[in-house]
Amino acid sequence: MSEAVARPAGDPGLYDFSPYRNRPRIVWPGGKTVAVWVAPNLEYYEIDPPANPFRKSWTKPHPDVVGYGHRDHSNRVSHWRMAEAMSRHGFPGSVSLSIALCQHHPEVVADANERGWEFFSHGIYNTRYSYGMDEAQERRIIEDSIRTVRDATDQTIRGWLAPALTHTPRTLDLIAEYGLDYTCDLYHDDQVQPVKTRAGRLASIPYSLEVNDHYGFFVYNMSPREYADALIRQYERLAVEGEKSGTVMCIPLHAYLIGQPHRIAAFEGVLEHIAADGRAWISRAGDIVDAWRVQQTGDAA
Repeated sequence: MSEAVARPAGDPGLYDFSPYRNRPRIVWPGGKTVAVWVAPNLEYYEIDPPANPFRKSWTKPHPDVVGYGHRDHSNRVSHWRMAEAMSRHGFPGSVSLSIALCQHHPEVVADANERGWEFFSHGIYNTRYSYGMDEAQERRIIEDSIRTVRDATDQTIRGWLAPALTHTPRTLDLIAEYGLDYTCDLYHDDQVQPVKTRAGRLASIPYSLEVNDHYGFFVYNMSPREYADALIRQYERLAVEGEKSGTVMCIPLHAYLIGQPHRIAAFEGVLEHIAADGRAWISRAGDIVDAWRVQQTGDAA
């Protein structure tokens, strides 16, 4: 379709249609076929958050002591268990960060930063949603995210994953305007893809709902072994397909789930498998976007 032809009703115009088999070839460093990145969600959930008229923060009445305590296991215990397993096998994290964690539990943020992990914004709290926000509110959250992470880590965030995956129609335009250059909020592809915005430049890096541990354990009711097997099958298929053009595999994690004592061993087996295989470029989200962008435009961040 030419640019002069109107888009069909319902097409948001975020990206062009690009058939999987007819794209420019992507080659990852060292001839690797699949870029693998791990996305730990380091989050903070309020025990009694302000009500959003479009969505409840907790299924139970507030304050939800059980929900809060279960998720607080991440910051007290299971972050450390998950992070140490990742470090043992050479996997850096690209952190989906609830920005308020920098104030509530700076020790967790400092640990991730010392490990060389990258940070991108996951909103302020994972119990406060974008639904119903006006533009001024959304701008303040983006500005707060940039400023707070820079103060806490000396890093400037480049990416965005909307809090609890909630958006407004302007979110992608705004993050590009503020200089962020990748989003994790589009689940439409297995390769990095360009996103259309009013200003700036934006790429969509493959995140995942299908192999997200939240979906694995809460939606699909997988056992630890079943979840580990799903990750390995995801990796194996993408590594083969990546021989024609480099693919991307994201492993999104929540420490209070994957870092439980009865789950961590199966997950560590996945890390061992990928690290030993030889076809994976084990990297961070920003580095993957940079390598893709150089091949697409000759220009990096």
